[in-house]
Parts: sequence; C-alpha cells; structure tokens
Amino acid sequence: MNEPIENSTINSALFTDFYELTMAQGYWKANMNQKVVFDMFFRKNPFNGGFSVLAGNETLMDALTSFRFSEADIEYLRSQKIFEEGFLDYLKDFSFTGDLYTMDEGTVIFPQEPLVRIHANLIEAQIIEGLVLNHVNFQSLIATKTARIWLASKKAPIMEFGLRRAQGPDGAMSATRASYIGGAAGTSNTLAGKLYGIPVMGTMAHSWIMSHSSELEAFREYAKIYPQNSVFLIDTYDTLKSGIKNAIIAGGELVEKGYNFGVRLDSGDIDYLTREVRKELDRAGYPQAKISVSNELTEEIISTLVARGAPINSWGVGTHMVTGGNESSFTGVYKLSARHDKETDSMTPAMKFSDNPAKTTNPGVKNIFRLYDENGMAAADILALEDESLEAGKEYRFYHPMVDYRQFTFKASKVEPLLKKRIENGKRLSPRLPDSEQLQISRTTMQSQLETLDASYKRILNPHIYKVSITEQLKDLKLDFINKNLDR
Repeated sequence: MNEPIENSTINSALFTDFYELTMAQGYWKANMNQKVVFDMFFRKNPFNGGFSVLAGNETLMDALTSFRFSEADIEYLRSQKIFEEGFLDYLKDFSFTGDLYTMDEGTVIFPQEPLVRIHANLIEAQIIEGLVLNHVNFQSLIATKTARIWLASKKAPIMEFGLRRAQGPDGAMSATRASYIGGAAGTSNTLAGKLYGIPVMGTMAHSWIMSHSSELEAFREYAKIYPQNSVFLIDTYDTLKSGIKNAIIAGGELVEKGYNFGVRLDSGDIDYLTREVRKELDRAGYPQAKISVSNELTEEIISTLVARGAPINSWGVGTHMVTGGNESSFTGVYKLSARHDKETDSMTPAMKFSDNPAKTTNPGVKNIFRLYDENGMAAADILALEDESLEAGKEYRFYHPMVDYRQFTFKASKVEPLLKKRIENGKRLSPRLPDSEQLQISRTTMQSQLETLDASYKRILNPHIYKVSITEQLKDLKLDFINKNLDR
C-alpha cells in the first residue's frame, strides 16, 4: 500500500525525469563519472516584477539527503527493459554524496544568480536535476507571488485560503509553506498548520448561514460557539440590507459580553461595499470591528483598493496566490558550469551557447556577492569566479552579464556573500531545524531583505531593474569562450 503524502517531499529516487536515468546509464557505460559543477538559476522575474524570493531549497536538502532507490523502484526500472543489471546494481547503493551551496531560504533573488550550486560526480548531478528544479521553482514562484500581495496590502494580514484550488495535495502543501515564507499570516490548510507550525485560520461558509432558518440565527449560533473568533460572512443574501445589519445585532451581543467581532465580504463591489459597511459599523458604535475581504484577489486588485483607501483590515487570498495566477511557472534552469578535465587534472569552466543570447550561460564555478550602499540598501549583486573576493570600501568596475557595453563602478559600504555550503559529502553541515523554526527564519529573512530593497524595485507595475553584474575576470572568461566558439 502506498504511503499518503504528508508533506512536500516525495521520498523516492524515481522522482526524476526518465531521460536523466537513461543519460545516467549512458555515462555509466562510457565510464564518464567525473566531478562536475551545476548551477541552478532563473532567467526572469515572474509577474513582470522587480524581484523574486527564494523558497524550497530547505525541502530540497531534505530530499537530497534521503534520496534512495528502493527495491520496488529498482524492480520498476527493470520492468522497462532498457537498463542493464550492472547499472541497476549501481542504483541500489545510490545516494547523493556531493556538496550543495545555496543562499538562505527567503533571500530576495534576481535573474542569472546561482541559487543552488551542486558539486558532485556527473551521474549524481544529472539524476537530481528534476528534484532540484521541482523544489525550488514552484515554491519560489509562490513565495514571490505572496510577497507581492503582502507588499500591495501595505503589509496587512494575508490569510492563505488556497487549498481547494491548489495543484493537488503536494501542490497545496508546498504552496502553503511557500506563501508563509512570502508573508502570509496564516493558512486554512490544517495539515500544514500541524506539520509546519503555521497559524491556521478560518471563518464560516455560506452553507453555515444557509443551513439555519435565518441569517441572524446563523450568526448568533456561531457567536455562541466561537465568541472569541467571530467573523461574520455578510454577503450570503444581501450585504447591506441584511448581512451587516444582522452582524451588528449578533456582534453587539458579543460586545456586551466583553468580546469583539468582525465581518467578511466574499463578493460584490469590494471598494463600495466595505466603505458602506464601515459606515454602518461606526454608526452602530463598533469602530473596533474589523473588515476582511476575499474573492479572487490579486496584488493588482489589492494595490488599487489600498490606494483608494478602502477600509479593509485583512485579506483572504486563495487561487491566485497558490497557483501563481497569470504566471504558471518559475523560469529556473540547471546548467553545467564546470567539469573535471583529465588532461589538466583540474576543473575547467563550461558554457552553454544559444542563438538566444539570454540563454547563454556564465561559465565557471561562481559565487554571488550583494553590495550595499552607505545607507544599508542593496545596490547590486555581483557574479564572481570562485577564487575572487570583493572588499567593502574598495572601488570595482562591473559589467553587464550579456557582455555588452554597459558597465559601472561602485564602492560598497558592505559586501555580503550569498552562497553558503550547506551539504558536504551528502550530509548536512548543520542539524536540520524543526519545520516551524526554519519557516520563521525563512520568513524573517524575506522581510528583512525586502527592507533593504529600494521601493522602486518593489513596485507592482513597471518596477526598476536591479543590477546583476559580473566581475572583469568573469567577463574576460566569457568573452574568451565566445571568441573560441566563433572560431569553430
């Protein structure tokens, strides 16, 4: 019997693209298993935004350190009648024995930057490609979407209500985890609350009200059961003619007992209705009563409502937050950047070329540094080769990653290396934290990093483009590759 999915890690090494395994057998037969380095990076910010948020690399490390082929997995591969017994024997003892470098989860990230750097033998690095991309791409997409929604609301409480519209059970769990990193205050996903320590939230459904003989009776019954958590859904019948009036009656009875109450709108003209509801609540003497809204909200809708001054205290967001809305995927890719050369017995840079210049990669083993100005604000991220270092207070010239004419000089007040070694020889370098503790750290990282990002990069529409540049040494290496390729 199959185990139920309880979290965002599917514990089987078959969670990889089939061609990774056929290539792995090819490498095995050709005795090609040299040391390599792969970079995982992405090509553009989703949602036409000015930044993204890294998420999923912590669950990736869980998956990598437990990556094994079970006997049933091996038997399934044998049934495909394409794999040799010697290769299947190799897979029986397979595990990830390489090194992993990554940024802190919750880091604000930008295109072209290595988010995850894998040092391993070729077969290992190839087999785990799908795993790396699956964990980081989806969760980074959802964390980024949530951060945009959170910023659009002016950092008001955001309730994640997306379980019903998420892409399957694992999609729902991953989305809830990522949305909390991105700024959501809580979730309707009860299992995620248990496993990840995320606050669980919920009010009532229209069916609760429709199941009672009257709207007022429904509100009173709910208030009787949950006096400390009564948020009345007021748009089942008519928001202004009955909903808010009955909520004021039931809520007033709660106030007399020393409790408070709130109301929620799930349909209609939110701007107009919330203003009218606010007037009714204030007129009745309940200025402390909060207004929550939901119904297919996006960051653009929320931003407009906030700009217009709609009196909304919290937001329930589901579909567009947990699915990515109008952007269905994160553009993360996994590319070879260096390989061991037998003749020189050293790592030699590798570079992918393309007719599309944006798809040409940056060669070599690279680090990424964030430069801060004298006000503590992030000014640029710099890709540098592994043996390079950047110092605060020293002026450098940096170049556009496309190796065109654009360049700039900068003297940073602070230089922060972003990549850190987290796995060595297949084992974590520091103990795995409990999920609830790790999520709080990742969420705090996101919030603190957004504070160092100028508002121009955080605009919902038409954001400024953050500088991601390369050092002169990396620029020269890339030009050398390009010139040699032109000579072929």
